[in-house]
Amino acid sequence: MTTGMGHANAAASVMAVLYSGLFDLRQSYFLIAGIAGIDPARGTLGSAAWAHYVVDFGIAHEIDAREIPRGWKEGYFGIGTGSPNEMPKLEYQTEVFELNAALLQEALELSGSAQLEDADDMRSYRRHYQSAPANQPPAVIQCDTSTADTWWTGRRLGEHARSWTRLLTAGKGTYCTSQQEDNATLEALTRAGASGLLDPGRVAVLRTGSDFDRPYAHQSALSALRSQGALPNAFPVATRNLVHAGMPLVADIVQRWDLWKVGVPQSSAR
Repeated sequence: MTTGMGHANAAASVMAVLYSGLFDLRQSYFLIAGIAGIDPARGTLGSAAWAHYVVDFGIAHEIDAREIPRGWKEGYFGIGTGSPNEMPKLEYQTEVFELNAALLQEALELSGSAQLEDADDMRSYRRHYQSAPANQPPAVIQCDTSTADTWWTGRRLGEHARSWTRLLTAGKGTYCTSQQEDNATLEALTRAGASGLLDPGRVAVLRTGSDFDRPYAHQSALSALRSQGALPNAFPVATRNLVHAGMPLVADIVQRWDLWKVGVPQSSAR
């Protein structure tokens, strides 16, 4: 299904399907897939990233950057806390999701040899970045994703996404992709799981890089946003790479359903 973009569309669409009564989803697996901004320190245009942690970028206090206290690097900090380095209480219970590590490892192993697409305009643009993996061809990787309705871009916000992900995952998560839906989708699935409609441990999240989340050296954030929006192949290639990276997991589940129906099989069972 296509959920639509943003928290509201994703949550409403998924809940409508889950509670429609039209499907028995108690043994179903769910692959959440979409394009994303990507951290050039972790991936590149077209790369496919499987997530272990999904962190909400937007549930926070914000002080305008022009008014932040002296000595602060950013104006974002956890709700109920007094500074950017304090761990919030996570009272919303949607701030961070940890996905099934066994399913993640199976997805990584199955998709590791996937042939990802690339394009000349993407190759040309990534040459502006001076180091790997940003200037390398796309690959299947494992790192975590951040959700926000605001389509942000820039070095400082990118640094905040890194530190926020580390903070909310107690240092276990590594940010690499930014998108607008996954915490909303996961909360809908979690609530349906609490109602006995599905198994929340059967959910995987895959995001492919359609743009870099920050500019290259000496480029402005606005120029980065405009330049990447003008690349003709970045979005379609990233979209097709979702299929290339995600289909091996889907195919294995379908072809070996006798094993998958009772839970995530061990790799040795293949």
